[in-house]
Amino acid sequence: MGGSRPGSMIAIIGSLALVGVVSFLLWMGFADSGDFAGHPMTTWVPKSDNASLVHGVYQLIFILAGAVFVGIMALTLIFSLLYRERPGGEARQFHGNSRLEVVWTLIPVLIVVAMAVPTFSTMSVTSKPAPDNALKVVAIGHQWWWEFQYPELGITTANELYLPVNRPVSVALQSSDVIHSFWVPQLSGKIDNVPGHENHLWFTPTEARAEPYLGQCAEFCGLSHANMRFRVFVASTGDFEAWAKSAAGDRTAPTADLAKAGEQQFVASGCVACHTVKGQAGAAGKIGPDLSHFAARTTLASGTLDRTPANIRKWLSNPQAVKPGVLMPNLNLSPEALDKLVAYLDGLK
Repeated sequence: MGGSRPGSMIAIIGSLALVGVVSFLLWMGFADSGDFAGHPMTTWVPKSDNASLVHGVYQLIFILAGAVFVGIMALTLIFSLLYRERPGGEARQFHGNSRLEVVWTLIPVLIVVAMAVPTFSTMSVTSKPAPDNALKVVAIGHQWWWEFQYPELGITTANELYLPVNRPVSVALQSSDVIHSFWVPQLSGKIDNVPGHENHLWFTPTEARAEPYLGQCAEFCGLSHANMRFRVFVASTGDFEAWAKSAAGDRTAPTADLAKAGEQQFVASGCVACHTVKGQAGAAGKIGPDLSHFAARTTLASGTLDRTPANIRKWLSNPQAVKPGVLMPNLNLSPEALDKLVAYLDGLK
């Protein structure tokens, strides 16, 4: 009986290792099926072609790493039991085994090759030029907000990027000050926005939906780095064309008396020095975001606040309290001036 215990123990440990590996693979399957969909910044539920390729490489490496971990831990336990010190016994001595040495040299080589081939294959696909029919977008990082330009459509917006589904998009990455990093976990990998140098990435969104894909600057860029967020809306071709037509036009002129007073307040407070509002005379500033269709956006302050009248007022009252270090000054506006500006901005559609 005593001689059978090591064999039984090996069988038990082997069974546990097998269960661990199977459970791990099943968990990977559930993750891939969308179980992580409730986490908007996850990379486990890719929604573009290039993101899916990158995710496939991650899965492979994760599986291989898990298999190595389980194998090493199983062997460690087995050897600990088989070759543990026993009373009155003497440890067995080994003086080399050429076959074992060849095996444990080949196994890491094969694992590295198994990781390298799909990695380089994915890199060759994602780093090639974008297709000719790709929608061109310029993403410019500022401290701490995002400017999105559509050169072919004559559109400039901020912090919310609109894209058509199933059409490649080519993004030129620029920076106006320090290094930033463009990252939409479900749509693309991280690529830096470097001052004085233009980087590029491209991807094809594969799912249109009402909820936005969340993006984030992924390179520490100063005091409000964590507040440098943005949203990506992927729409059907028809909805995107309707949005583009509206976004390319002038702002909606105010009709209500309070909004008209707000347009005058916008000039009197010096907002025109930093912001553009197409259709308003003198409002051609380039320092801050283009506000031509501000009321068509879902957020303000780089995605940190929902766009509501109360939050617009909060932002105008003291921008530094919302986003520390922001370049927009506190104008110490009176309650009456705030009422006018909120009414005006909330009507810019």
